[in-house]
Amino acid sequence: MKSRILIATLWLLVPLGIAAYHYGPGQKRLALDHTEEHLAVARKAVAEEQWGIAIEAYQKALSKLPKDQKNHSRRIQLEIAKAKMQNSALPEAREDLAELVSEINADPSTPAKLKEDALSTLANARYYMTYLMKLEGLPAAEWEPEIEAARQEYKLLAQTGSDKTKHQLDLDAAVRLARTDPTELYGLPIPNQ
Repeated sequence: MKSRILIATLWLLVPLGIAAYHYGPGQKRLALDHTEEHLAVARKAVAEEQWGIAIEAYQKALSKLPKDQKNHSRRIQLEIAKAKMQNSALPEAREDLAELVSEINADPSTPAKLKEDALSTLANARYYMTYLMKLEGLPAAEWEPEIEAARQEYKLLAQTGSDKTKHQLDLDAAVRLARTDPTELYGLPIPNQ
């Protein structure tokens, strides 16, 4: 008789345990599931080069992500900036990347791969900003700091990055762009990002 009461009591406590999990740690898991749904939409949009949809989906994913997921949040922010670069929002993406790289550099727990990817993307944004500034005919005083910063970032990546050959090629391209007369760029196709 006592064993039946014990079994019945335990059986009645099961829904209480499920409810406690659902409203406790289950909420974090649910938020991660929602985040992953939005990330899947964003990845599909990137594959189809639908940058506006990708940006929107990444932003929704970021809003659903639990606050304690710092590095995951930074990765999503990096992907948003990359999509913005492709969606003709280069100046805004460059500003976002500069803030993101500062934040990443201030946090020693950030994975090295994320640091490298963010710095490489920022250097690329600076390179393309310089290219466009030169095409617009802006004075050297405006575009030189941008290409110099890109050159320094590429140099650091060429010395410490995982793909030293690629970063060295990027560094060489930045040096060539800095030395190129703006009139030489006219009529050339704008390089691919």
